[in-house]
Amino acid sequence: MPSERQHRREIARFGKMLYDRGYVAAMDGNLSVRLDEERILATPTSMSKGFLRPADMVIVDYEGHLLAGRHNVSSEIAMHLLIYKLRPDIHGIVHAHPPTATGFAAAGIALNKPLVCEVVIGLGSIPLARYGTPGTPELSETLEPLIPQYDAILMSNHGVVAYADTVHHAYMKMETVEHFAQIALVTHLLGRQQPLEGQDLEKLLLARGKYQGSHSMAPMPLACGLATDSLRGRMDHPTASRLEDADRAATAAFRGRARAKN
Repeated sequence: MPSERQHRREIARFGKMLYDRGYVAAMDGNLSVRLDEERILATPTSMSKGFLRPADMVIVDYEGHLLAGRHNVSSEIAMHLLIYKLRPDIHGIVHAHPPTATGFAAAGIALNKPLVCEVVIGLGSIPLARYGTPGTPELSETLEPLIPQYDAILMSNHGVVAYADTVHHAYMKMETVEHFAQIALVTHLLGRQQPLEGQDLEKLLLARGKYQGSHSMAPMPLACGLATDSLRGRMDHPTASRLEDADRAATAAFRGRARAKN
């Protein structure tokens, strides 16, 4: 179990990586770690993530009250608190504004098509939450229905939030979202997309349990039956039904793991 000192160093490290990669600018973004059932370690408000020191972090309770630290708490701490409340398996959260993914969010376009096999396995799809004013209950209300289902969410006209069993894995999910957004943008520029479907998609859904390295408890469904809807227009119903069964099996497996850990 990492110590609080190690968590402080990790947050500073991944904050700098966000800054260096251009995922945040100025004082954007925030990161946090669940220390225990009473405390959360988080980045403070009004500080560049590229220049944070371990001593700059703040500790808050699950009501968002400052318990320790020399700086003020971020106005977006409520988003972190909600994720920790709804997902007991989550111990690290990263919120940033990676340019390409945030461009999709600003355009009102979800990253929900199964274009890349690694993304299907690792994140399922990346839904788009409707706009909510940052630092207000509106934002939490828009995220709440999606948090139990997914590990990364686009926030309309705002940015991206990713979360995992560690802040390291949360950061890696943020990288995956931005990389996928860049690939999706290229397909838009080319004017053509070739989503995975049929048995290929079915195999990926069934493979999640074996390759899900971050041990997510989320079912991560494909958005709104997207793939099966397209299948029904072009392929036989049994194939579409098998895909639906695979998605349900993956969902049941993840929920079973969640119950086992509780």
